[in-house]
Amino acid sequence: METNELLLDEDGYPTEECLEKIKKWNYNDVKEWFEFIKEHWWAPDWGWTEIDEPHEYRENRTVHRYYISTGGWSGNESIIHAMEQNYMMKSLFWVQSRRGGHYIFEIQNEE
Repeated sequence: METNELLLDEDGYPTEECLEKIKKWNYNDVKEWFEFIKEHWWAPDWGWTEIDEPHEYRENRTVHRYYISTGGWSGNESIIHAMEQNYMMKSLFWVQSRRGGHYIFEIQNEE
């Protein structure tokens, strides 16, 4: 994988190359997709939480949830927009979004 310096501009915003990678990422590598995005996320210590939680309706199953908030930063908003343009990823892993730039995605845990 390339380093952040190659995929963030001098002000810390994601480059077009970064956004294109997010848009075109293969759905078979979803965990790596989220890792890549987190590496390019502004303030992940504040706006990024991951946790394993019970599945909402499948008993004895868990999911890995990503609680992601943009903090209103336009670079993070650009990343979210790129994520939404990866239609396969969005349709499989997006759970919820709400006003204020808050998003929830989840991956089924293998059990």
